[in-house]
Amino acid sequence: MKFTGTDTYVATEDLMIAVNAAMTLERPLLIKGEPGTGKTVLAQEVAKALGKQFIEWNIKSTTKAQQGLYEYDAVSRLRDSQLGEDKVHDISNYIRPGKMWEAFTAKESPILLIDEIDKADIEFPNDLLQELDRMEFFVYETQETIKAKHRPLVIITSNNEKELPDAFLRRCFFHYISFPDTETMEKIVDVHHPDAKRELVSDALKIFFDVRETPGLKKKPSTSELLDWLKLLMSEDLPDDILKSKDPSKLIPPLHGALLKNEQDVHLFERLAFLSRREQR
Repeated sequence: MKFTGTDTYVATEDLMIAVNAAMTLERPLLIKGEPGTGKTVLAQEVAKALGKQFIEWNIKSTTKAQQGLYEYDAVSRLRDSQLGEDKVHDISNYIRPGKMWEAFTAKESPILLIDEIDKADIEFPNDLLQELDRMEFFVYETQETIKAKHRPLVIITSNNEKELPDAFLRRCFFHYISFPDTETMEKIVDVHHPDAKRELVSDALKIFFDVRETPGLKKKPSTSELLDWLKLLMSEDLPDDILKSKDPSKLIPPLHGALLKNEQDVHLFERLAFLSRREQR
């Protein structure tokens, strides 16, 4: 079974090849790309397309690799022992399975998403090397080995905020999601806003890519922000030619709060508008 995209997710040819290659090699698929380019959604759509269970492990700065395997709740066991509870004699009552345990014991091969792995500390990826390689881990408290019944497809996302260890990278199939070109972006818009007027989409895309290419921009707007902006443009009662205005005072796009997400970028466009007005005097 191969991944060929879905009705709600536009997958480029090279992305489909990457997903299918990872499945063939039985390697984790490491996905990098700008925030908002659909890395997390990819795993959800792969699961939907292949009819597989989807398991999501969201990584935070405080997340430890052990939490993905299991956690031993020693505090609860101590409390129960003080209360004279019978279950205290069975230590397995205090083992809390993690997301990898859940994936390893699934009835069928699931999709396991390890989302934003670069948020954790630098040792986090190395701490998972053996488990991702062997698809098993040992539970010391119960002296049992949890081995994957069916090897899951592991999809790992990274926003490239920090370098990942070479030993970890060697075990992955890597793919970088390039930012969509105009043609691909039109297809993405068609999926999410099929009722949008073609002229509005064309004008909005031109402004969107112009904004992204503005020198000095601190945060470039992403695909998800474009979709939000288009939704606002369609819902607000705006003139049809609002995006065609040549007025230098309207250099900042209407409803720009969906595209520009910090004051530095807003001030940048305000300065550009001011300079444009001066030049036209």
